[in-house]
Amino acid sequence: MSTQTRNKTSPVRRDDKLDEYDASLDGEGLAIGIVMSRFSPEIGEGLLSACLSELQRLGVDQARITLATVPGALEIPLTLQTMAQSERFDALVALGAVIRGETYHFEVVANDSCRGVMEVQLDSGVPIANGILTCEDEDQALARMQQKGADCAQVAVEMANLLAALGERS
Repeated sequence: MSTQTRNKTSPVRRDDKLDEYDASLDGEGLAIGIVMSRFSPEIGEGLLSACLSELQRLGVDQARITLATVPGALEIPLTLQTMAQSERFDALVALGAVIRGETYHFEVVANDSCRGVMEVQLDSGVPIANGILTCEDEDQALARMQQKGADCAQVAVEMANLLAALGERS
């Protein structure tokens, strides 16, 4: 079959027979844990403010949100792991910023914090929204913090609801 023929085939489309889970951003009744790095405090607080505002907008009760702060991004995964193991949370959020400097340390912290967050999520089965910004400079982080904080709230709520729905059908 030629490339030209292959490209003319129609894509597979959804139909009414497909068993699909709808995305739900209903935060009512959910318990959310947040771990925030204190290393870049202005950025961390901006991420947190946006995340908390969005969680509230989605219906998450403030009394069911727990915040733990840690010195830097490399301490986030261990704290997330402890929170996940507590079985108190439907979803977790990691917030922080790693800003490029003049040494290789940026790559180590950016890569290892991300890897650690993913490992905790996969090992625990608790969804984690990764809001650890990795930016070239502080201006980039400041420009992204509001949107990323809100995005993390949405990801946490949606994934908590999806995993609950998956568990109900199994």
